[in-house]
Amino acid sequence: MSYNTFGRVFRFTTWGESHGPALGAVVDGCPPGLVLSESDIQPFLDKRRPGTSRFTTQRREPDAVRILSGVFEGRTTGTPISLMIENTDQRSKDYSEVAKAYRPGHADYAYDAKYGFRDYRGGGRSSARETAARVAAGAVARAVIPEVTITAWVESIGGDRIDPAKFDANEIGNNPFFCPDREAARRWEKLVDAARKAGSSLGAVVTCEATGVPAGWGAPLYAKLDSELAAACMSINAVKGVEIGDGFGAAALSGEANADPMRPGTDGPEFLANHAGGIAGGISTGQPVRLRVAFKPTSSILIPVETVTREGEASEIATKGRHDPCVGIRGVPVVEAMVALVLADQKLLHRAQCG
Repeated sequence: MSYNTFGRVFRFTTWGESHGPALGAVVDGCPPGLVLSESDIQPFLDKRRPGTSRFTTQRREPDAVRILSGVFEGRTTGTPISLMIENTDQRSKDYSEVAKAYRPGHADYAYDAKYGFRDYRGGGRSSARETAARVAAGAVARAVIPEVTITAWVESIGGDRIDPAKFDANEIGNNPFFCPDREAARRWEKLVDAARKAGSSLGAVVTCEATGVPAGWGAPLYAKLDSELAAACMSINAVKGVEIGDGFGAAALSGEANADPMRPGTDGPEFLANHAGGIAGGISTGQPVRLRVAFKPTSSILIPVETVTREGEASEIATKGRHDPCVGIRGVPVVEAMVALVLADQKLLHRAQCG
């Protein structure tokens, strides 16, 4: 059975491959009457678009989205919304060696082991190119949750972290790293440049915060808001870890240190801490929903690595082509999109059960 669909009420299905003619998404379950056009979606795709700086892949794609269905006279109709993004700058010849041997750390061998066949051009469905469709679908989701503001940023690259005391939200859009610390962004220029020139790559941690989420979204046990967010973000290419709130850090705290004390407030409880990341018992508390997402270093690198061929013979492979020296940088808008998609789904689930 194939799984290319995510969501319960607000659902989306992505389609297409890295080197195919196009890729896209079909969004179903979107309420009717919402204002939506290509111009509402394009800014989010532009944030993820490749080739915008020397710190990302130099593949040149306009990533221009087309709405093929589900919108009439600038408003959603309640029917499936089909979104398409054409691929215009493929270089499949760069993957001739990948056809013969597996890239360690990539999905090459795993796909072959499962299907007995694989699209080696850029990794096919396992390519981070697929995330363009998620970002387009996420833009639709944002129309469902106008009360929520979602902001993500890069917290660290290659283990070099920002200084929380120098956090400036206004800086996030002022540099190619989505970095809220100006000094860290300057350091990262040298760090990523060095990795790129060496033919290597670096990992990154992305932090995301959603404000304006009311108390009550989510459900106990099998539709927990935090488990849905974790599943959504773990499904992103190259993601190897997700933390909600303090995450693993909470395991080092005492019960009283980890508690989020409450006091009476004007509109419900006033919280004095947010170790839980805005979620308790799988349900939002009204505090900011906060999570961290760990991206591994890009597996496609120029440095030769030991591998095996499809015939099982020992070999080495150095992946030619255009690849992100740090895939986590362009992961920022993807994380935002997946959070938006989960929150839109949970809002509609809450409305369906509780009115």
